[in-house]
Amino acid sequence: MTLLRARLSCLGSLCCGRRDISFFTNTSPSNWSKVVSDAEKIVGYPTSFMSLRCLLSDELSNVAMHVRKLVGTKHPLLNTARGFVYDSKNNLQMRGLVVLLMSKAAGPSAASPDLLQQDMVSGIYPSQRNLAEITELIHTAFLVHRGIVNLKEWTNSDGPLKDMQFGNKMAVLSGDFLLANACTGLAQLNNTKVVELISSAIGDLVQGIYYENSSAVEESCPSDDITVASWEEQMFLSHGALLAKSCQAAMELAKHDKQAQVLAYQYGKHMSLGHKMNSDLQPFLKATAGEPVSFSLNSAPVVFHRQIVGPESWLLQLQQATTIGRQLDYSKLWGTIKAEKGVSSAIDLCCYHGDKALEAIRCFPPSEARSALENIACAVTKF
Repeated sequence: MTLLRARLSCLGSLCCGRRDISFFTNTSPSNWSKVVSDAEKIVGYPTSFMSLRCLLSDELSNVAMHVRKLVGTKHPLLNTARGFVYDSKNNLQMRGLVVLLMSKAAGPSAASPDLLQQDMVSGIYPSQRNLAEITELIHTAFLVHRGIVNLKEWTNSDGPLKDMQFGNKMAVLSGDFLLANACTGLAQLNNTKVVELISSAIGDLVQGIYYENSSAVEESCPSDDITVASWEEQMFLSHGALLAKSCQAAMELAKHDKQAQVLAYQYGKHMSLGHKMNSDLQPFLKATAGEPVSFSLNSAPVVFHRQIVGPESWLLQLQQATTIGRQLDYSKLWGTIKAEKGVSSAIDLCCYHGDKALEAIRCFPPSEARSALENIACAVTKF
């Protein structure tokens, strides 16, 4: 079946189907290893080593030696470094894997005879594999940059001040190094449209993280009214733009038409937003009354709750959940939020994004790669 015929036939098949593979929920390490292994067999590429050439370069080897000085401190760069070896949230290298799966699901384009000279491996062009590596490098660079401590909040229990300052310098320099390598690889793709797409995604990341940092500063006194629409816009910038535009760029590298590029973009966008909402919902779905609980006041269920009850009621609930020592009792606030419809509304929106991702990917021809992407989209709505 051609891509065009598959797009036309997809309109009547939007039900989710089986959800037997979970890429984003908290599975056991052994189950996760099997899921990743199965997906990597489809794309014929060990994605867990996509950034290995850069991470084992002489420059970063020297950085790793310096990072050892932070052992014994609470600098977040240490946790970031551990995440390169094993990510407890089970989404290590997922962005690159999705880009590769999308590339294989779309296949070669009949309108690109000049690409026939490139040797495809497992149905994926070398330039698309390079793009997957670049996507992971950019994501890793921003993870490293986020590991910067606000020294104004430094305490003696965090570690010596000079070590925390040193850790900040390492986070800035090593993040910049990764980002520079990604930009070099991007230029070597020799495609101005792809350069434009990924460059704009980097700009979106910067803007999204700025919004997140501003929200974190204001979280201690969240009196500003935030809508679900503005929340989605901010989360797309910081969590969805890179994957959405990388999926679109993969289609551009294979010279697929604009319709295929839009479908790939929509899949990446909605899958990322669904994943973020799934993550935000976990404290409200996994915890039980009486257990210690922690969540962001800018997470999706809280934003829905604030919009439902209104700003005045929200401020009153915050006051009632604040202890004499001006500390917020999250367990009490958790119970208040659970009693309203914010959680169920967030679940509905999460399912909506999962369904929209399915709608986009089912316009591609049936294949193992498409099935894997369908399972990923279904996984974000599995609680």
